[in-house]
Amino acid sequence: MKYQYHASEIDKYAIKVTQSNFPNTIQLGDVKDITNINNVDLLVGGSPCQDVSFAGKGKGLIHGERSNLFFEYVRLLNKLKPKYFLLENVRMKQEYQDIISSELGVKPYVYNSADVSAQNRLRWYWTNIPQDELVRQENIVLQDILEDDGIANDLMTNKDGKSHCITARYNGAVWWNSIQRKQRTMVQVATADTIKGYDIIKRIYSPMGKSPTLTTMQGGHREPKVAIGRIVNRRLDENGVRKDNQLDLPFTTKLEVRQDDKSNCITTVQKDNVVTDGMKWRKLTPLECERLQGLPDGYTSEVSNSQRYKMLGNGFNVPTIKHIFKNLPLHDGFNTLSLFDGYSGCQQALHETIQDRSSSTTKEWKDLYNNNKENV
Repeated sequence: MKYQYHASEIDKYAIKVTQSNFPNTIQLGDVKDITNINNVDLLVGGSPCQDVSFAGKGKGLIHGERSNLFFEYVRLLNKLKPKYFLLENVRMKQEYQDIISSELGVKPYVYNSADVSAQNRLRWYWTNIPQDELVRQENIVLQDILEDDGIANDLMTNKDGKSHCITARYNGAVWWNSIQRKQRTMVQVATADTIKGYDIIKRIYSPMGKSPTLTTMQGGHREPKVAIGRIVNRRLDENGVRKDNQLDLPFTTKLEVRQDDKSNCITTVQKDNVVTDGMKWRKLTPLECERLQGLPDGYTSEVSNSQRYKMLGNGFNVPTIKHIFKNLPLHDGFNTLSLFDGYSGCQQALHETIQDRSSSTTKEWKDLYNNNKENV
């Protein structure tokens, strides 16, 4: 099925990412310059949230220089009269929410992307697309999407093992900010310091995650090592002896396997005991953030890491948008106008929805497609 996708975006890096993934996208530039597009089937937008979010500047919809772009969305909604519309925004004061609901004529659906991805991302969605309940799917947790050396402990996740909401503010992330200020940008990395050799043979993997690629493992500690315990704080004296009752000693982070402290980790093949001494921390990688947003690996790789972090924190969660599109009637030549969509997450969701329906042989989708063609 062929479709048209018009995008209003002024960030040159976001435009570059969109065009690298969807080169047929028609870029329109500043939303304020858009006057008319014929036969728009769907108007989507995620108007900037800094002025209405509880964590933002609090200037509101009217006076905020960013969030007042919402009224550009309303202008085009009223002028172009699309068949369907979708607007996303963050949790906000009730007075702002009521303004949006009044202007759009619908109340928002509240969806948490944790139900369909590894990220806890609560958002409000105003739409006239018929909606079903967002049913929790396969329980993907943060650990499932990490690259090989990451450990997602309970300091970095919510009680369900989900990532906290990623944001655009990743610069200068350090582990103590991530924990104390709850920026949640870091994961732990453990190394087996008692093994001599290259770093790759010291890496320890969490059993909650995916196995690294298996090799021939011909000795030399090359077999993957798996952490089978929990991360704890211990008070140790100068000789490394545990002295938890000496409160003047600082805490040292350790991996603990069992309550009897027999060992800290075992290898998956030879079952050698390897004591883990020392913890490292690192930022979530851009690839991991792509996975948290439900994007294909490398989707944003055309731009620098700093720009990748920024747009990924600001963007749509693709699996959530796919759920919203579940009952969206589609037809050849379906025309979408997207406002402030950054890396074009809505287009990725639409693309995947079309692919899913094209490969489906169910009577439900055949009837929906055929009926919609008759009404065009």
